[in-house]
Amino acid sequence: MAGALHVVAGVLLDPAGRVLLAQRPPGKHLAGMWEFPGGKLDPGETPVAGLVRELHEELDIRVEAARATPLVEVPWNYGERALLLDAWRVGRWQGTPRSMEGQALQWLRPREVAEGLLAPADREILRALLTALAEPAA
Repeated sequence: MAGALHVVAGVLLDPAGRVLLAQRPPGKHLAGMWEFPGGKLDPGETPVAGLVRELHEELDIRVEAARATPLVEVPWNYGERALLLDAWRVGRWQGTPRSMEGQALQWLRPREVAEGLLAPADREILRALLTALAEPAA
């Protein structure tokens, strides 16, 4: 998607099998909807480097790049906004996730997440996660 805004999202899974969601703050595009935490890549930044930076800025956690694995890339168009949403699965990190930007956070089991509460592009991430979790371990 030429000209698309490249965005990364972290799919953080805790030891209890829950996933972390963040609520989009008032005044932002899709305010009030829930999403997987992350954000825009800086110019020249690799997706995994952007993921590490964004999760530290948003959640005050440290993720080692080697611990993040690609989950799905979602090309999405919100009318005036074209995105490439690059989702990475993260099973280990240092620190306790906390809201650094005032956004509400919640932990839910993936099967308990109501798709209708998620930003539309994030629904594709949830579907990819549910598919990945249903596959037998190699």
